[in-house]
Amino acid sequence: MSRVIHRLGGQSIAVYAVGGPTGQAYRQLLEADGIIGRAIPIRGSTRENVTIDETATGRQFRFVLQGPLLSDEEWGACLEATLRTMVPGGFVVASGSLAPGMPDDFYARLARAAREGGVRCVVDASGPALAAALAEGVFLVKPSGRELGELVGRELPDVGAKVDASRELVARGAAEVVALTLGAEGAVLVTAEGVTRLEVPPVEVRSTVGAGDSFLAALVLRLAQGRDLAAAFRAAVAAGTATAMTEATELCHRDDVERLEALLATRPTASTAQAR
Repeated sequence: MSRVIHRLGGQSIAVYAVGGPTGQAYRQLLEADGIIGRAIPIRGSTRENVTIDETATGRQFRFVLQGPLLSDEEWGACLEATLRTMVPGGFVVASGSLAPGMPDDFYARLARAAREGGVRCVVDASGPALAAALAEGVFLVKPSGRELGELVGRELPDVGAKVDASRELVARGAAEVVALTLGAEGAVLVTAEGVTRLEVPPVEVRSTVGAGDSFLAALVLRLAQGRDLAAAFRAAVAAGTATAMTEATELCHRDDVERLEALLATRPTASTAQAR
């Protein structure tokens, strides 16, 4: 996310754990990209994720390897570093799966501290870590359709069912905003005021790696820049789409994002009734 924020002209502080040769390489790549970070050293080696493209069919296979076990001291250092970076009136983004050894309520602790400090907490996670964070209450959550179904404990066969489940989260105070990504079907934004749906602009999809992170990065950045929620939502869909236009693990380019933002601004959005 920090890489996309940086590409779009914003600034953020990335807090991440690094260990072994993989961790060192990761840190060097981030620093070469100009990312401001707080690298927390760990004894284990930073995990690797592998993506393989099958050129004959266009299918993509992802292999997420097991991460290292973090000690109480190590994950505690990650938590403390994150708390120190939070700024009243700003945002903290809790993104990704928790490493082995980290407690399920790690993101919930961030959410609680954020609320007490006047910081808006954004969560992009799944499973028990997501459930615990939403039990605490957050500003925004970005689930996929599958993650949302797992969270509410039932099948969500269509967009209408997913919207209803998102409304439930808002109604019970789990999140003020639900930004639901639907892949090729676009995205839906749900708040207490209503529902907005945007379709994905027609582009040639080369790789979807990083599209979800790009979506959330642009959404949070535009909000931090003072844009309203509708404009931030357009930027999110634009950034996710622009990343899908790039090869392999490459991320979106600023000119593509801004072009798609302008395109989406000229298109009508679906109303609450139409989103069903």
